[in-house]
Amino acid sequence: MEAFVNFTNQTQGRDRLFRAIQHTCMLLSYLLKHKADKETVIMKLKELESSMRSGRKLFRLGNMVHAMVAARRTTQLPDLVPRLCLTASNFSRVLYFICDTVLWVKSVGLVPDIDKQKWRNWATKCYYYSLLMNLSRDLYEISWQMEQEAQRKKARKENSSQCDKKDQDLFSFHADGLQPFLLLLYCTLRKHPPLLLDTVKNLCDLSSPLNQLGIYKTNPGVIGLCGLLSSLVGILTVASPHMKLKH
Repeated sequence: MEAFVNFTNQTQGRDRLFRAIQHTCMLLSYLLKHKADKETVIMKLKELESSMRSGRKLFRLGNMVHAMVAARRTTQLPDLVPRLCLTASNFSRVLYFICDTVLWVKSVGLVPDIDKQKWRNWATKCYYYSLLMNLSRDLYEISWQMEQEAQRKKARKENSSQCDKKDQDLFSFHADGLQPFLLLLYCTLRKHPPLLLDTVKNLCDLSSPLNQLGIYKTNPGVIGLCGLLSSLVGILTVASPHMKLKH
């Protein structure tokens, strides 16, 4: 099992690379669609996008196993909120990969009687719920880190007789006004790049399910850009594991 998990960790990097290319093609197709002399280029981009989407199907089994192992691990986290959020997220991902596998079985003609639209809708909902759980964990972590940052600044103030007005506004997490809050948020995220990257990735990933579920309609250009940004963050965390948010 451990050997297979190690292999899936490697395939995650390939999946993110394929995903980055797929969303780049989507973005470029959208940007070029009003160009009268770019029909051939757009057709090539859509073909490449379709190829990348199909190629990513090869990594689904590995990702499903990885999500199952991750769900088992997150049930052992000591902190209640991350434990609930991440376990729910991983189980939702497992259900998403199951639905996606059913759609793949339908696409290759093994079980032609499957209701494609119904299973696609289920897959999108599972993916959406997984992202919401991830974002809930991110917000909890940001709130906790901001509280810790405020306490550290307050302790430094008490040990120092010199402190300017701007720093004093940062000492309290519950300080009045938007500017002190934003300054504290900035200081917190600057000191915790993995948390910032994870939050950005999850926010970018939301664009696709929000559009597909009709919650917030957008265009392929926005989805392509958000997908590309998310993929680049994913590639960065695979290439530099220390940039990945630890459970």
